[in-house]
Amino acid sequence: MDASVLLALRDPAGVPFYPVVFQALYVLTWALHAAFVFLALGSMGLSLYGTFKQKSDSNWKILTPHLIQTGKISISILIVLGVAPLLFTQVIYDPNWYVTNTLSGMWIFIFIYTLVLGYILYYWYFFANKKTNGGGKLIGIISFLILIFAGVLMHNFAVTSLMPNDWMNMYAPNGIVDNSGWTFNVDIIRLIFMLSLSIPVVGLFLQNYSRFLSTREDFSKTFVEYTASLGTKLGIVGLIISALAFVAWMLQTGYLLHPLSIAIVIGVVILLLMIFRNSNSYITTIVLVIVALLISAMRELIRFDIMAKLGYSIYEYPMNLEIPTIVMFLLTFLVLGGVGVAYLLTLAWKVGKTQGIFDGTKDKAVTRLGNYTLSIMVLWMVVYFGWGMTILFMNIL
Repeated sequence: MDASVLLALRDPAGVPFYPVVFQALYVLTWALHAAFVFLALGSMGLSLYGTFKQKSDSNWKILTPHLIQTGKISISILIVLGVAPLLFTQVIYDPNWYVTNTLSGMWIFIFIYTLVLGYILYYWYFFANKKTNGGGKLIGIISFLILIFAGVLMHNFAVTSLMPNDWMNMYAPNGIVDNSGWTFNVDIIRLIFMLSLSIPVVGLFLQNYSRFLSTREDFSKTFVEYTASLGTKLGIVGLIISALAFVAWMLQTGYLLHPLSIAIVIGVVILLLMIFRNSNSYITTIVLVIVALLISAMRELIRFDIMAKLGYSIYEYPMNLEIPTIVMFLLTFLVLGGVGVAYLLTLAWKVGKTQGIFDGTKDKAVTRLGNYTLSIMVLWMVVYFGWGMTILFMNIL
């Protein structure tokens, strides 16, 4: 692939701010998105096991519906968070993104409907199990496999975008143009590593789950200890599998001795020790987030180096500063997003810690955060639409 071709595919309008900022935001948002992907797959997979156990085991009778609910919420969050890394990678790696969308156009189309179908069937599974303990096994398995397939498709898009030297052969194999959009590429080792991360993530979730419920009198000590023990076992086994898969992936790519790779391995070892001890799972979760950010940075490093060898550097992308747009984005992301998330997390925490019905109107923290969120949202809508209409009329009148 000639560098001139890649440079010609860039957006002539350039980027509105320094490319390194979009690169950092991509690393951050992909890590957040991936965390909920792993939690969704891990909790759903474990819930399917629970559907076979909950009729005969009282622990699984309680745990299974909670795992199904966790998976349901995680899918909705991962879909929302998944938009951000796609947008950021599109801004600075638009040649990769658009070529991939062309070569795998049919798979892109199928991906959207696969995700919709998988999520709809998940709701079927949720209500079937809610109606009858252990119900919905078959539909749950089908939904799980469909969502796994959606993840494999997204993996295909990521792998294809990293193969610029092969794009021409994909587009015109043996000199014959193939515009069917059925290009499909899979890196088995990388895929196994990514999927395996769902095991330690759900294991750590169970440790947090048991710690959270330990102050509730309506959950027995036996149940709390059981979920903590299960989480520890899954966390240890899952981390060992993920570590082996990561080493294999780094050997394949030639980055095993890279400082970032070594930092990830050290982070995994620390995680392994912390999960084994289970002294404070909340702190362990912070370490997990840091490791997830390092893994996201590794993905970006590999792509950056591949493109750099072809003469394409995101740091040389033409830049046309648009300060108002960037300010609006950051205020939306940090202020509106930060306060809104703080409100939801605080509300969820209070509800979970309260036995019976929680009345948010009587809680000062929840009431204030709710009012702040609503006020900021209204102000944001006024500014957003007012600003947009002003710019529109200034350009057409």
